[in-house]
Amino acid sequence: MLEQRIQQHFFDSADLKYQSAESLTGPIARAVDVLATAVSNGHKILICGNGGSAADSQHLAAELVGRFERERPELAAIALTTDTSILTAVANDYGFDHVFSKQVRALGLPGDVLVAFSTSGNSSSIVEAVRVAQEREMSVVALTGRSGGRVAGLLREVDVHIAVPNDRTARIQEVHLLTLHCLCDGLDWLLMGEPESSE
Repeated sequence: MLEQRIQQHFFDSADLKYQSAESLTGPIARAVDVLATAVSNGHKILICGNGGSAADSQHLAAELVGRFERERPELAAIALTTDTSILTAVANDYGFDHVFSKQVRALGLPGDVLVAFSTSGNSSSIVEAVRVAQEREMSVVALTGRSGGRVAGLLREVDVHIAVPNDRTARIQEVHLLTLHCLCDGLDWLLMGEPESSE
């Protein structure tokens, strides 16, 4: 019985990835373009999310600052989830809703991009970060699930919404992980072209 449950997780995850390929390819490609335009013009990428999405934020920043699969110049990316002194000070003094928006207001400049992860699209801290990013004339790439929640209602034509068509948090996060790898690969391809053949 336990092995059947485990197998079902694999099957469900694979099925959702197949189902999502057609609907998400276009938004992911648009997001790659937005990110590539920003970094090519000397701008930076700010990234945020809560819980498992905080881990995704840090994962994406690490791939951009370090490398994905190929050597390339470092890309300016900051995960807003890592400074415990800022997070706890802001949460204590202003409330958790502002832990990311305060950082976006302090660090974000016109032309920068905010990448915001929220499986429900309803996280108040993410909603506030998106609002401030737009005030700062930044583009927003939002990765959500379901209908996109409150975040979807905020997005403008210049923003990109990558909404995983599923209601289950674990499945949404699994597609978010694949998506961030697609973003990294797409950026490398746009910035550096096809990799040299190893033959």
